[in-house]
Amino acid sequence: KLLKTEGAMDSASLAARLSVTAMAVRQHLYALQQEKLVSAEARPVPLGRPAKFWHLTKEAERLFPDAYAELNAALITSVQDAFGADGMARLLDARLARQRTDYASRITPSAPLATKVQQLAKIRAEEGYMAEVKRDRGGFLFVENHCPICAAATVCQGFCATELDLFRSALGPGVTVERAEHILSGDRRCAYRITASK
Repeated sequence: KLLKTEGAMDSASLAARLSVTAMAVRQHLYALQQEKLVSAEARPVPLGRPAKFWHLTKEAERLFPDAYAELNAALITSVQDAFGADGMARLLDARLARQRTDYASRITPSAPLATKVQQLAKIRAEEGYMAEVKRDRGGFLFVENHCPICAAATVCQGFCATELDLFRSALGPGVTVERAEHILSGDRRCAYRITASK
């Protein structure tokens, strides 16, 4: 918190502010450095060799509160208020088009279904969905254990509808995708049954 509010500080200054020894502060700073939460830069001082001044890294931003979920929900409500249902539909269509293009460039169209589902899971995991794939009744159970857009989806369930379209498009023709579990319906996770069409 001190580094966030005061900016870069040396270990002696931190120690004085925290009423602990400089050695104790350095031990904590080195541990935080291992986690890539702080970084040090040498700065000249009036006497002696340069001192290490410690500052937060971009990785440390996750330790502080943010209001992305609330902002997203407010923006979605504002779009609905300003542009109505048609405006919201256009927004969702534009988002879906961008995602389709991105996913199409990362999922091999000629690959077997098992490979494509794994590629989809990798993309979704990178996006924060904690996605995994399990074998299920001659097909696959595609599971998303977390929903990073849950606040937005709560305000506008069109996000969930476009996800089904996105998965169907990404996996290509001859594939059936059905929602089996849904966080917004009270389930612990979102899950989809994926099978090759007969």
